[in-house]
This record gives sequence, C-alpha cells and structure tokens, in this order.
Amino acid sequence: MIKMDSDIFDLIKKANETTLKKHGNEISLERAIFLSWWCDKGDCAFCYMSTQKDKIKDPTKARRNVHNIYAEAEMCKRLNWNIEFLSGGYKSFTTAEIKEIATTIKNITGDSVWLNTGITDELEEYGSEIKGITGAVEVANPELHQKVCPSKSLDKISNMLDIAGDLGFQKAITVILGLGETLDDVDYLIDYIKDHKIDRVIFYSLNPHKETAYANSSQPASLYYVQVVSKIRLTFPDITIICGTWIDNLANIGILILSGANGITKFPLFKMFGTKYGKRVEEEVKWSERQLKGTFTDKKQLGNPESDVDPELNKFIKRYIKESLKNKY
Repeated sequence: MIKMDSDIFDLIKKANETTLKKHGNEISLERAIFLSWWCDKGDCAFCYMSTQKDKIKDPTKARRNVHNIYAEAEMCKRLNWNIEFLSGGYKSFTTAEIKEIATTIKNITGDSVWLNTGITDELEEYGSEIKGITGAVEVANPELHQKVCPSKSLDKISNMLDIAGDLGFQKAITVILGLGETLDDVDYLIDYIKDHKIDRVIFYSLNPHKETAYANSSQPASLYYVQVVSKIRLTFPDITIICGTWIDNLANIGILILSGANGITKFPLFKMFGTKYGKRVEEEVKWSERQLKGTFTDKKQLGNPESDVDPELNKFIKRYIKESLKNKY
C-alpha cells in the first residue's frame, strides 16, 4: 500500500487556516479579457500566440472589436465575475488605446482594471482607470525563463514592476507551472515576491498547445500544484492568490482553494455557463466550504439582451447570452 506523505496535508491545512483568517471565505471567479491574438514577440515556447505570428499577415486584423471587449466586460459585471486583467500581445494596441479601453471598462463595471499587456516604459500615462500592473514572470526559475521566454527580459519586467509600485499601482505576477521548474524553485519565487513587493500572484497550470515545444507535455500534478500554492500562502499570508485550471482538470479547484487560492480562473465562461462543467465549478467551491462570488449557472443573471450602457454593444451582448444558453455538452 502506498503511504501518503502527511506533510503535504499538514501544509494544506495550515494554508487553509491562514487564508480563512486573513481573507475570509469568499472565492472570486476571474476572467481575463483578451484584446488581441497578435504578439510582436511571439516566441514564448508554451504560448498559443507563438503559433500564430507567422500566420497573421495583418496584425490589426487580430485585434478584437472594442465593442465586443466592452460587451464582455458588461457580461462580467452582470455575472459578478472579476476581470482578472486586460491581456494582449506586444504592440497589439498603443498605450493610448489601452488607456481608453481601460477607462471605458471602468465606467461600465465601476472598478478599475489590472493590465497584463507586456513590458512598457509608459506607465506614467495611466491613471485611476488602472488598478495594477502584471508582470509575466511565467517561469519560477530565471535560467529556464531565458529559454522559455527569450524576448521577455526578467530584468525589464522587474524594473517595470518597481516603477509601477513607485507610481502607486499594485503589482502582480503570472507563473505557469509545468514548464520544467521544480518544487525547489519556489525559493526563487519567494525571493522575487519579497524583493518586488508583489501584491498578487496568478498561477496557471500548463495547457499544452499544438505546434509548441510543450505540445506533448503533461499538465502539472495536482499535489505538486497545491504544494507550491500552499508554500506561497504561508510565506505571504496577505497577498491575493489566483489559481487557474482547465476544463479537463476541474477536480483541482477544491484542493487549490484549500491551499490558499482567493480566486479561480482560466475557464471558457460562455461555453461552460449553465452546463455540467459550470455546475461542477460551483460544487467544488461549495465543498471547499467557501462562498462563491458570481455565478456559473444562474441564467437570470445573464440579463436583458440589450446593453445597459451603449446600444452599440447590443449585438455582442445578444451573442454572449445566446452562447451561454446553448446546450453545448
């Protein structure tokens, strides 16, 4: 008989107690809003956009219609989902355009937004429409980072985050588990969070995309994932931790919550809404003895097929509602 290591479960128990003490029992549903499928760098070894760069002849056509973006923000408000951040590849939008998009979304939702739009030296252009800046650290190992994300300098990311803090913005980092790092690399991650006074950490599990170097790799084991999250929670009781998992790994949600997650992310919202998968998300939160902020199943919350803020969003609102009401599975 295999003997389970009780240290893992003691770690999870302590992390859960710390989370409840410091943050209460609310769990948020997080939704990243993508601005474009183009990235000027396009060489991160794990990224879907790295498979698209050579296929996109006109980068402007990879940009999303801004009214579609605003409609998605309005739907997030209706369903009480948090907007995790605005995300777009390098040089997909100008700083002025991102500022305008963020300002409009703040007017729609009543809340300022996080950005995850690459390394920039134009942070002073932003104001109250921005809540915080996210640095795509991606790999919890600096040597591995250079190989996996050759065009995203860690030094430049770190400098941007430090400047963001000086300007009064909150600071976040994204970390993908399953890229070849090990549990020992958590020490580097801990030092990074301390050195740059990070307020929020967003963990993702690797999603192996076709045509990338990780196409045949596996997602990280659940007990590995929760050890990383638990160690970060116990070292940094006050920070916000968001954990991402995929539709084929919904069973990870409960144990990630118990390990220290304040929110969960990486779901196809409109495809999963009201389905057995959406219900499963809510059940995972329920059996973690947490209170879910937002809904994955309440069709009443989808609201009116017309926008509450701008008639130009109507056709996109209708499309999102229609997608959410389809029997997809």
